[in-house]
Amino acid sequence: MAINFVNPEFEVVRNPNRCIACRVCERQCSNGVHSFDPETGTMMADETKCVDCQRCVALCPTRALKIVKNECQLRENANWQQDTIYEIYKQAGSGGVLLSSMGNPKPLPVYWDKILINASQVTNPPIDPLREPMETKVFLGKKPTMPERNPDGSLKTDLAPQLELTMPVMFSAMSYGSISYNAHESLARAAEALGICYNTGEGGLHEDFYKYGANTIVQVASGRFGVHEDYLSAGAAIEIKMGQGAKPGIGGHLPGKKIVGDVSRTRMIPEGSDAISPAPHHDIYSIEDLRQLVYSLKEATQYTKPVIVKVAAVHNIAAIASGIARSGADIIAIDGFRGGTGAAPTRIRDNVGIPIELALAAVDQRLRDEGIRNNVSLVVGGSIRSASDVVKAVALGADACYVATAALLALGCHLCRTCHTGNCNWGIATQKPELVKRLNPDIGSQRLINLMTAWRHEIMELMGGMGINSIEALRGNRLMLRGVNLNEKELEILGISHAGE
Repeated sequence: MAINFVNPEFEVVRNPNRCIACRVCERQCSNGVHSFDPETGTMMADETKCVDCQRCVALCPTRALKIVKNECQLRENANWQQDTIYEIYKQAGSGGVLLSSMGNPKPLPVYWDKILINASQVTNPPIDPLREPMETKVFLGKKPTMPERNPDGSLKTDLAPQLELTMPVMFSAMSYGSISYNAHESLARAAEALGICYNTGEGGLHEDFYKYGANTIVQVASGRFGVHEDYLSAGAAIEIKMGQGAKPGIGGHLPGKKIVGDVSRTRMIPEGSDAISPAPHHDIYSIEDLRQLVYSLKEATQYTKPVIVKVAAVHNIAAIASGIARSGADIIAIDGFRGGTGAAPTRIRDNVGIPIELALAAVDQRLRDEGIRNNVSLVVGGSIRSASDVVKAVALGADACYVATAALLALGCHLCRTCHTGNCNWGIATQKPELVKRLNPDIGSQRLINLMTAWRHEIMELMGGMGINSIEALRGNRLMLRGVNLNEKELEILGISHAGE
């Protein structure tokens, strides 16, 4: 019916002088956009199925293809924009909740881009990271507030369990099932080579990856998928997932069509059944309940592993973090509202939560004011896009950053935002064998290693320019930051001065 028609978002432009009808585009497109017409001997395109993943463009041997934004638009209206109208059409036709992938795309403020880094000049000369020592190593976990000594006067060196990282970056939680076996293997191998950690997400840990346990964070979510004693013992740390930035207050849902083979076995649920994590943990309704789970996990692993509590960045995040710091957790992970995910309700993704920059600054200041900052380390995520974002986050008070979307981009993701369909043309967010094999773990892991190596060099150069030679000296050093195009309240929350002051 015409009333249900939604104009295709993209248009496939095919140059007939270049196209040789080799049908590569047809074979490579998992969405069925391209087809061959034997009567005319030409290639056809069903543009209603195109998600602009660029796979056909990248592999066309004659460069005959390009994907462009469809110029056929509804009448302009500043209040009723085309996306809003089409979303109403879709819901009027289906009665369903809209789902979206890969983070909030709305033109809301990106505070990283409004924060500038200070540089040293004369009185505090810069440091050359190529010729002088520069320490990017970090330890995540509880730290003593003051040095303590033994009866003989020697320093006490016994610390709570720590995560040791060569740089203040880790690969964030992406579950086996939401992403492919090859994507998980790429992350695990890269984390081991780099001396950092990757997070299993809430899908359990495939038995092939137990060998990467020293660089693995295992996650315990409300669905408890794949959680058992060996799983908890396998990782270097345990993360309790209370929430995530893309969908605060909402549980997880992996469609049954992705619960196949090893995914089913690893998650310990039947093939084809939807993996649904409830919004709340049904045994956690207070900080006291959270404390009980924290210590249950510590008890189960003989107090040898730090426990992380992951929460979404919401309006009362500082108070929440204060409670978590008193629950016995060793690390708090905070995920901002631009965080990516395989599937989130569109209305939740676009309207719930707050930017990670404001949440981080508020939490760090609250914990310092209460004298409990050393009780926990802070890890932040939610659109950490570059080495400069990492440096700014550390200066605002973070001990380390989680990255996920940046890692997927390194693996070939084109942000086509259709992860929930399972048709990822790049072999990342899919469980279809013919698509999974498109991601080579040898190549994928090396690209991740290259990306993080480049970021580490840039972090050292930025720190050197500030005249700082260690992450520890940078952490919470807001004097090295200045704001531009920020109002007084924003500057107050961030705890930084305006540029020129």
